[in-house]
Amino acid sequence: MHNTEEKAVVYWRKIPHLKCDAVSTKPFHNSSTLTFSSATADATRCKFASVSVAETKLHHDFAPTATQLLKHPLAVIAFLPRDVSLFSAGAIAGAAAKTVTAPLDRIKLLMQTHGVRVGQESAKKAMSFIEAITVIAKEEGIKGYWKGNLPQVIRVVPYSAVQLFAYEIYKKIFRGQNGELSVVARLTAGAFAGMTSTFITYPLDVLRLRLAVEPGYRTMSQVALSMIREEGIASFYRGLGPSLIAIAPYIAANFCVFDLLKKSLPEKYQKRTETSILTALLSASLATLTCYPLDTVRRQMQLKGTPYTTVLEALSGIVARDGVVGLYRGFLPNALKTLPNSSIKLTTYDLVKRLIAASEKEFQTITEENRNKQQNINSQA
Repeated sequence: MHNTEEKAVVYWRKIPHLKCDAVSTKPFHNSSTLTFSSATADATRCKFASVSVAETKLHHDFAPTATQLLKHPLAVIAFLPRDVSLFSAGAIAGAAAKTVTAPLDRIKLLMQTHGVRVGQESAKKAMSFIEAITVIAKEEGIKGYWKGNLPQVIRVVPYSAVQLFAYEIYKKIFRGQNGELSVVARLTAGAFAGMTSTFITYPLDVLRLRLAVEPGYRTMSQVALSMIREEGIASFYRGLGPSLIAIAPYIAANFCVFDLLKKSLPEKYQKRTETSILTALLSASLATLTCYPLDTVRRQMQLKGTPYTTVLEALSGIVARDGVVGLYRGFLPNALKTLPNSSIKLTTYDLVKRLIAASEKEFQTITEENRNKQQNINSQA
């Protein structure tokens, strides 16, 4: 959403006895050769040792001093590469959102996987929201609600950062020749971003699920070693297909609706925090409602001993055993978790992007002031 085009400032001084004046205003890149016109000849090319080219953002000759940074602390952020700032923002936002909503996520997982864990012949094939809360409290105590949260946080740090950053990259790739981004292009960018982040962090997601719902494991390393020993490396990617299928439409709908809703509002409302929160809630609600069944299929295919090998087999099996409602097991806690989770992540990311833009503007303002002061000193010398 930010223009990443590099800009340069050219500083030059007249060299005595050289009769040519700079008239070229065309942009140039990575060159110390400028075009000049002479009063007595056509355009010629002159090279100057005194010509310097520098990026406007971090031109160190005129960068803010320590005193200026104390007066304008926001400008400090501009020293960081923008990509680093955006990655950090996505990681922190994702980790905070996952930790706050971890209890609801654990409840949802128990409800989603109860039928497979208790066996096909069990009369009790479904677990209610209240039952899941009670079982966790009785068997594991308060800490049980955050069981499996560490691998989830470890997973979501790169996941959130990669997803949000990849979305920006894919939007640039799919942008039309006129610079506009169509609805289809936005949906495609969101789908690719979701699949990219899912593929990279999928093994951690499987570890988190096993640690959360299978008894007997204490740490991530125990789960990982057991999976390698008993099921092989391929077990870390079991259910990857439905995961990619599930995440692609979810992220596509979520990000696209969020962007389009904000874009449709008057400009004075677009930069408000409450606008980001409301649009994030609406986009997450729509995406969750339409994509949740595929998430249930994915979870049941990730379990050890699962009877399903394909998405269609899992869909038909779940419907045959539990009916259509079985595809929405755990929907309530998932919705309660997903809506604030998505709101926190998207709102924080939106705020940080505006903060980065403001810091760059402040940095450039100070830099320009310092440059003008230096030019005044040079002209008086």
